[in-house]
Order: sequence, then C-alpha cells, then structure tokens
Amino acid sequence: MTNQQQARSFGQAADLYDAARPQYPAEALAWLAGDAPADVLDVGAGTGLLTRGLIALGHRVTAVDPDEQMLAKLTAATTGLVAAHTGAAEALPLPDDSADVVTAGQAFHWFDRPKALPELRRVLRPEGVLAPIWNLRDESIDWVERLTEIVGSSKGEQMATRAAEPGYFGPDFGEPEVRVFRHEKPLDRDALVRLVQSRSYYLTADDARRRELVAAVEDLAATHPDLAGRETFAMPYRTHAFRVRPA
Repeated sequence: MTNQQQARSFGQAADLYDAARPQYPAEALAWLAGDAPADVLDVGAGTGLLTRGLIALGHRVTAVDPDEQMLAKLTAATTGLVAAHTGAAEALPLPDDSADVVTAGQAFHWFDRPKALPELRRVLRPEGVLAPIWNLRDESIDWVERLTEIVGSSKGEQMATRAAEPGYFGPDFGEPEVRVFRHEKPLDRDALVRLVQSRSYYLTADDARRRELVAAVEDLAATHPDLAGRETFAMPYRTHAFRVRPA
C-alpha cells in the first residue's frame, strides 16, 4: 500500500470522516492564522473541518484537496468559501504569492515533502506563514493508550512530533514555532467505533482485520473502568500547531 493510496482512501468515507473526526480548537487556529482577516489556502482540506474553523474566524479561505469526493463534501457543508480546487500540495493550482497563510490540517504527513515544500513556498507571500496542524489523541490517559495499543499509531501521529525536529521544513523554510493546545470531543461507544473506522488503517484493511478492530474497540469501551457503563465520555486531544516562515 503506497502513501498516495492511503492518502486517497478517505473519499469512500467522506461523510463518516466529517462526522467522526474532531474539529480544531479556535485558540489554535487564531494562533496559526492571526486575528486580522487573511487569505488562507487550506491544502489537503478534506471535508473542511479546518476550513470551516478558519472561515468562522473571519479568514478568506481557498480549499485544495486531491480527492474529489472529499472536496464535494467540503463544498456542500461549507458556507463562505472563497474557492475550492482539486489539486495536490506538490502541484498547487494557484498563482505565486497568493496566500498569507497556508494550512494543512491532519494532512501534511501525506505530502511528498521535497516536492511540496517548494510549491507551498511559491504560493506564500514573502511574509507568509506555513501552518500545519495535527489533532493527536492524548495517550497520557490510560484508556486512550489502550486504544492506541489496539489500532496502532497513524503516520500523522508519528509525523506531528517529527515536524519539530531541526531542518524538517528546510531548505525552503526556517525552524518552526510550535504550540500544543488541549481540547476534547464528546463520544459514545458507537462514535468511538466510527472514529476508528474513519482512519486510513481501517479503510485500507481487509474485512477480517476490520472486524477484529471493531471487536477490540467495542471490548475496550465495555470493559475499561474509565468507560464501562458510561453512555458518553470525552476523547482528549493534544493539538500540535506549527508556524513556519519562509527561509
């Protein structure tokens, strides 16, 4: 299974993805994009979870995603969008110097970095900011750690910590500013299963592996002392946000 095949696996579950995945805390988006209205390009925008948060803060947002099914969900669910384009981070369908901020929500790890970074630099204005962001489960909570033991860590979860390493965004960009924000998404048992079903490791698995994952997650929800007998609970997240200036 190639990186691109995994990245393109989400379109088949666009509605599920949009409903199951968490949004981003407003304070994180304000830190990323600033308080003043800006021209924001959201790359790998998916179904618009980040796009809509940016629009709500008053920014002028253009969305780009390679998956037409995901983009169709975004445009149907989003009001106030400047434009939406089918395209990839490695070949953006936009002119030079067209964005004050380029965001990538839960998407930067799918980019071909040596090809994407020069393109992202090209569309940014000289004083612009590249702003990738990831929601990561807070595995300091025991039941969340047990969930990760069942489903494993995704590429995004691994990449969010690596992106803070020196030289990760070079040579086109300098070293990042990094902040971590905490937030939660309310869930019930069915919503926890749907969250797992929205991940690439589930979408690209065979039927037997899918059944195995669902059964293990249902067992966790039924037996872990923090979850057993509870109708609802909260998934805790640590949102890793990056601001990177052109070199």
